[in-house]
Amino acid sequence: MSFEMMSNLVGAFFTLCIFSFLYKDNPFYQMAEQLLVGISLGYGLVLTYTRVFIPYVYQPIILKHQWVLIFPAILGMLYLLRFSRKLGWLSRYPIAFSMMAVGASVPMGIHATILVQMRQAMVPIETFNLFLIFIGTIAVLLYFFFSKAHTGVYGKFVDFGKWYMMIGFGASFGLTVMARISLLIGRIQFLVNDVLGLLK
Repeated sequence: MSFEMMSNLVGAFFTLCIFSFLYKDNPFYQMAEQLLVGISLGYGLVLTYTRVFIPYVYQPIILKHQWVLIFPAILGMLYLLRFSRKLGWLSRYPIAFSMMAVGASVPMGIHATILVQMRQAMVPIETFNLFLIFIGTIAVLLYFFFSKAHTGVYGKFVDFGKWYMMIGFGASFGLTVMARISLLIGRIQFLVNDVLGLLK
């Protein structure tokens, strides 16, 4: 038996173990779930060591003698003390520094998520699509203006905003469902083509 065939059989076994949850929770599903979490954690640790620790800590400090990097390296390693009951309080210092970075990123976030969208909305209405975007933007904004009752002509116009939001949420949900279905199709193709070789 070749290595490829062996790996395909192992992959098929664990795929069927995961699919067995569709019937009910069982030991095969739990085994596959715990193996996935454990292997992912182990792979993540090795990846972090080779892609982060070696190039950004070991090589600059030990090989290139950039001693100033010791302080951020120690600060980052304090995160590991979170697993200690006595020294766990030291892990709060890197968390506090990371919160400072989050505060500094607020202006960039506002620029990326709000100002850019406002700039894209402030264009000449030259096509029907731009007109629909303009009407939808105004209607959605007025939908959240609660100082005025949603009655009469104003209420009917605001209902357009509700429809725009429902269409947007539906499209987002549909995209999520399609992503999951594409994963399912990939697994079924793996079982049918690679393992059973029926459609090759």
